[in-house]
Amino acid sequence: MFAADRAELSRLDLPATALDYLRRPDWRPVEQDLAWLEQPGNHLLRLDDARYPPLLRQIPYPPPLLFVHGDPDCLRRLQLAIVGTRNPTPLGRETAQRFATHLADAGLAITSGLALGIDAAAHQGALASADGRTVAVMGTSLDRVYPARHRDLAHAIAERGALVSELPVGTAALAENFPRRNRLISGLALGVLVVEAATRSGSLITARLATEQGREVFAIPGSIHNPLAKGCHALIRQGAKLVETATDVLEELGALAAVGAGEPDPLIPQTTAAELDIEYQQLLVAMSDDPVGIDLLVERCGLTAEVLSSMLLILELEGYVAAVPGGLYCRLKS
Repeated sequence: MFAADRAELSRLDLPATALDYLRRPDWRPVEQDLAWLEQPGNHLLRLDDARYPPLLRQIPYPPPLLFVHGDPDCLRRLQLAIVGTRNPTPLGRETAQRFATHLADAGLAITSGLALGIDAAAHQGALASADGRTVAVMGTSLDRVYPARHRDLAHAIAERGALVSELPVGTAALAENFPRRNRLISGLALGVLVVEAATRSGSLITARLATEQGREVFAIPGSIHNPLAKGCHALIRQGAKLVETATDVLEELGALAAVGAGEPDPLIPQTTAAELDIEYQQLLVAMSDDPVGIDLLVERCGLTAEVLSSMLLILELEGYVAAVPGGLYCRLKS
C-alpha cells in the first residue's frame, strides 16, 4: 500500500486525508512502537497471530494490533469481565473482590479496565486467588499507567496476567479512548458482571457492548435506596442475569466455566474421540482451536446446517464441544 502510486490509491475510495498520509507516512510513531517492543515482557499481536484471543477476533472491527505487557497466552484463557463504578460503597468493593477471587479459583481469568473502584477491586480479588490470572485493558498506551496511583497494581497484574491496549506508544488518557477500551473488555470475555453502577455509568456502555457482541451480561442487585444499584437494576430489567453468588455466574456459563476449572463434568460421559463415528471425528478436526460458527463449518465439512446442528448437539452432550456466546462453538477436546 505504501508503495502504490496515486492512481492505485485513488481506487480505494479513501478520504483525501488518508490518501495524503499514505503518500507521506510519518514513521516516527512506528519507530517508537518498535523500540517499545524490544523491552522485556512487551509483545505485539497481529490479528493473524495464533496467540490473538479468539473471542476478540469475532467482534466487529477487532483491533488489527494488540500491545501486550506480560503473558500474551493469558489472553486465550476463558475470561469474565467485572466492571462497575469508580466510587463504590465499601460493600460493593468487597463484593467485587470476593466474586473475582471465587471466579479466579474456578479457573476464569478476570478482565477489567484498571480504573479506580470496582475495576481495581476485581483485579485485586483475582490476584488474591492462589493461581488467579487477571487482564487489564488500558485506555492509554502501555508505556504509561492511568490512573498513576495504580502503578504498583499494574506491575502485579503484568506478573500474573497481562496489560493490554490497542493504542500506540505515547497515547495519553483521552476521554474518547475509553469507550474503545470498553469494547475490548467485553470482547475478550465470555460475559460481563456489573457490580455497582449509576444510571449514567460507563459500565453500562460495557454491558451494552457485551450484548451487541453476543456475550452474557450479569448484574448484582442492591438496595433500592442505593443510587449505585440503579444501573444494575436497569440492566436486570433489560434482560441481564441477576446473580447473588459467584456460583450463579459459573452455572450460567456452564460447560465453558467447568473447562476453565480443569475439572471434568461428572454428568458427561467420558468417551474418547476414537469411539466416535468418522463423521464426528472429521467435524472435530474441522473446528480447529478457535470458536467457529455453523456457516463456516458448512463450508469446511460440506454438510447442511441442519445436520451440523444435530451433530454439534450430540458432541456438546458428550463433552466434546461447548456453545460460546455469539452463536459459536468451541472444541473442548479432540
